[in-house]
Amino acid sequence: MAERWFPRWQKTQGSGGVVAPDGRLSLGQTTIMGVQHTVAMFGSTVLAPLLMGFDPNLAIFMSGIGTLLFFFIVGGRVPSYLGSSFAFIGLVIAATGYSGQGANANIGVALGGIIACGVIYAIVGFVVMCIGTRWIETLMPPVVTGAIVMMIGLNLAPVAVSGVSDSSFDSWMALVTIVCIGAAAVFTRGLVQRLLILVGLLAAYAIYAIVTNGLGFGTPIDFSIIADAAWFGVPHFTAPEFHAHAIALIAPVAVILVAENLGHVKAVGAMTGRNLDPYIGRAFVGDGIATIVSGAAGGTGVTTYAENIGVMAVTKVYSTLIFVAAALMAIMLGFSPKFGAMIQTIPGPVMGGASIVVFGLIAVAGARIWVQNKVDLGDNANLIVVAVTLVLGAGDFALKIGDFTLGGIGTATFGAIILHAVLRRGRKRVTL
Repeated sequence: MAERWFPRWQKTQGSGGVVAPDGRLSLGQTTIMGVQHTVAMFGSTVLAPLLMGFDPNLAIFMSGIGTLLFFFIVGGRVPSYLGSSFAFIGLVIAATGYSGQGANANIGVALGGIIACGVIYAIVGFVVMCIGTRWIETLMPPVVTGAIVMMIGLNLAPVAVSGVSDSSFDSWMALVTIVCIGAAAVFTRGLVQRLLILVGLLAAYAIYAIVTNGLGFGTPIDFSIIADAAWFGVPHFTAPEFHAHAIALIAPVAVILVAENLGHVKAVGAMTGRNLDPYIGRAFVGDGIATIVSGAAGGTGVTTYAENIGVMAVTKVYSTLIFVAAALMAIMLGFSPKFGAMIQTIPGPVMGGASIVVFGLIAVAGARIWVQNKVDLGDNANLIVVAVTLVLGAGDFALKIGDFTLGGIGTATFGAIILHAVLRRGRKRVTL
């Protein structure tokens, strides 16, 4: 009998408070958990377009659309949220000549490259659906995927830390935010504990408002921008332009997204105890099509989000229905300029502190892949692959080949794949 495309979601809860991908919470709990996942993805999904000169409101809107596309394509089997990918940042800036200030005047040029990347990504997905993932797993076994996922978390770390290093006050408020999230994770129970990111962020926001607006320390929160913003407004869409140079620069990001998504699916599979390998091809197709649709509308390239995987790791709630709620919330927020104004009031130190926690959870997700797959780091080949990958990624080591620049994430990703292949072949020859 053929497997149903969608599972039958049962309102059950396993041992230890674990909710499986085909489990479901009450409507109220599902909505609240969805809000937390929206918050978890928010920092990066907004930061990435800002760094590239894209419209953050549109990026949030398209992240919701992309997540729903992914949900339907994988048949609700893989719990994941799709948000703006950081892998595109350096190459989009290079392709468009973006100065780093205000709106990117050449967004259309970048969009053509993003769409091409999505096409390649989707094609890889269809190939995987036909012949499986063995060839990918040979190139990217757990030691490689774990290193890549951890490297991404470490690569993002400077973004979070630099954002809270402008003053001593900012640094202290970032630490307050970390403590708030940590306290919510350890000292609360039940639903509150599952909402640790959201609860910690709100607590830190309140403390910041009291210290600045109330006591006069630091930069106060300007609430007037919320009152001045409209409740409803259509996001600003942009048409893509197709230029060979930009496509050649941006399209290869597909390789990074394949490795990233494979690592994410493996990590989720390890956390849930489910074999998600049969859905890897669908996951690639879903992510690729979501990237195509986002690029066609003027949004950023998207990818499965490690931030949300980190939230699942802590909350132990893996129900895929939560991501439907998160996606619908993102779509609604994308239509609201007032929401955008509210987001602008979140103090940088508070967002930075939350990012430190979330990016750290990404790195831990990479380690989890090693643990779950019993990767032997005593093996010199594995040890060298991990060591080199982490330093290349964390140090943002870039390679320039003519006019083409491969950023730290790309260098570390290709480096891990190639180095593992070379060392594995060399080890076989020595064994013989």
